[in-house]
Amino acid sequence: MIHPTAIVHPDAKLADDVEVGAYSIIGEHVEIGAGTVIGPHVVINGHTRIGRHNRIFQFCSLGEIPQDKKYANEPTRLEIGDHNTIREFCTFNLGTAQDVGVTRVGNHNWIMAYVHLAHDCQVGNYTIFANNAQLAGHVEVGDYAILGGFTVVHQFVKIGAHIITGMGTILLQDVPPYVLVSGNPSAPHGINAEGLKRRGFTSPAIMAIKRAYKTLYKSGLSL
Repeated sequence: MIHPTAIVHPDAKLADDVEVGAYSIIGEHVEIGAGTVIGPHVVINGHTRIGRHNRIFQFCSLGEIPQDKKYANEPTRLEIGDHNTIREFCTFNLGTAQDVGVTRVGNHNWIMAYVHLAHDCQVGNYTIFANNAQLAGHVEVGDYAILGGFTVVHQFVKIGAHIITGMGTILLQDVPPYVLVSGNPSAPHGINAEGLKRRGFTSPAIMAIKRAYKTLYKSGLSL
């Protein structure tokens, strides 16, 4: 159902059962898959493709042009997969020609209010972004990563799978998989052992990861 106050461009491609809430705006080059629910006051612009069974809450802005002075109206994209929850006031920007030209969000992600994904970010699957997590351009986030509230990530940083950050963490450098990091600037504080247990990692696997962590951070060896 499309609310009568919503504005949907006639060339936008929406599956028959997509719901669009009051006063939302859907642009010309937008594609939205089956089962997706768009809340009220959402703006979706640009070459944006949204998959199936997503729920996008009120006041989100998706597919707006990058906050990058080099952007020259190239036809870059935003791609969002399936089964994602995107809460209030999130902002996801298009990619840029200086990178691969697409900002990408995978499947089954839980993205809380006020999260910002800048141009060319690449987010995997099953991640959790707590409120006000902020990603600068070209950041990569691995599967099952958990970013605590107010986590801020510098441009070009790569975040490994299964990591977790504390509230207010400032990430200026890459984070290996499985690590728990927090602070400003961030520092490692062991591995995300509880998260690994919940995801079915065996005790021997977790012990092996702990040994690798000690070698990397506590052995005094150089890379």
